Amino acid sequence: MLAYPQQITLQPTGALALSQKSLWRRITSTYGMPILIGLLLAVVILQYLGFSPVSSLINTLDDQYHKHFNNGTDSFSVKTSNQQNHSLSADTPFVSSYANAVELALPSVVNIYTSKIVQTRTNPLLNDPLFNRFLNRQAIRPQDKIQRSLGSGVIVSPEGYVLTNNHVVNDADRIRVLLADGRERLAKIIGYDAPTDLAVLKIELDNLTAASFADPESVRIGDIVLAIGNPYGIGQTVTQGIVSATGRHGLQINTYEKYIQTDAAINKGNSGGALINAYGELIGINSGLYSRTGGSNGIGFAIPMDIASYVLENIINQGEVVRGWLGITVEEITPPIAEAFNLNDVRGLVLTNIASDGPAEKAGLKVGDIITHIGESSIGNGNAGMHQVAQTKPGTKINIRAIRKGSAQSFLVEIGRRPEESSS
Repeated sequence: MLAYPQQITLQPTGALALSQKSLWRRITSTYGMPILIGLLLAVVILQYLGFSPVSSLINTLDDQYHKHFNNGTDSFSVKTSNQQNHSLSADTPFVSSYANAVELALPSVVNIYTSKIVQTRTNPLLNDPLFNRFLNRQAIRPQDKIQRSLGSGVIVSPEGYVLTNNHVVNDADRIRVLLADGRERLAKIIGYDAPTDLAVLKIELDNLTAASFADPESVRIGDIVLAIGNPYGIGQTVTQGIVSATGRHGLQINTYEKYIQTDAAINKGNSGGALINAYGELIGINSGLYSRTGGSNGIGFAIPMDIASYVLENIINQGEVVRGWLGITVEEITPPIAEAFNLNDVRGLVLTNIASDGPAEKAGLKVGDIITHIGESSIGNGNAGMHQVAQTKPGTKINIRAIRKGSAQSFLVEIGRRPEESSS
């Protein structure tokens, strides 16, 4: 009689189980370390070849997290205090170095060394009226003294135009420009604009790297910025900070103020240098600092590129900066003024003075009128209005809306040419 063999399951017990445990200990003690080393070596090889099981698992979980919390998209939004949404890409890598930005911008930043001859008197008593007549009889001859200063500049075209501060090269007899690659040339002044403290130089050299300009509207408070210049003449130096404020004015440094404020260190010698963004693009020309000691105190100012570009184009194309002019003096509507004129819901500028026979007077505007719009733009800031008019070509006719004794009126004004300041 045939029968299928019964399946028997053997369980190690007693002496048999003990012997198997001894055998396992012997195997692990003999081969355990080589096996462990082999596993670690395999992981290293896989990592080197670009495959990481752990990284793949983490990336998979990360993708699932983003898809779950962001409605299946690969980006997330951060809501700011002004209710604007700024989209940030989840694929954007973390920036741990700004070396690429510096590498792009550095060749366009130059060191500027100036000198001028100043006549000095050997005897300070010559300044005293009591002794002045007597000492002059002694035929004391004045001596020439060479006064030196330093600063920075930015190459803005392959043709050799360099943008810098006017106070860096003002009244200089000799201007020497040193490039990042070690070349140097004497420069000549093409033109300057005292109201903005900007000047344009020209050097005769080939193979020049011009700075790349950023969109002025792209600059935001909190952006990472880098200041490049020649502080104290020690050589090209890069400092890092953020945009602390934009449109800063009322500092009484220059006539036209719309500064970018930054906490990137700006010291003596940085004037005229570059303020760049994290992509190496030029956003401003370093111009000054707020300090009680003369050194950086975390409050530096740069001229934004919308103003700098306007001055640069005017000087190169016309030899001077031509600005529009209305011939008015205005005051912003403050709470006391609003209360006095019953203008609690009105934003605008109160005309406090009008130039005789100026464009505004010819158009019929009067003292006491409240300007609310220049062209299509509403005006509540006197500095912004001044910049808008200044960058309007003389001869252009624009519509100005104003309130006179509670009644809205419109005036067609032909912009005149601003008859002022040193711009050559």
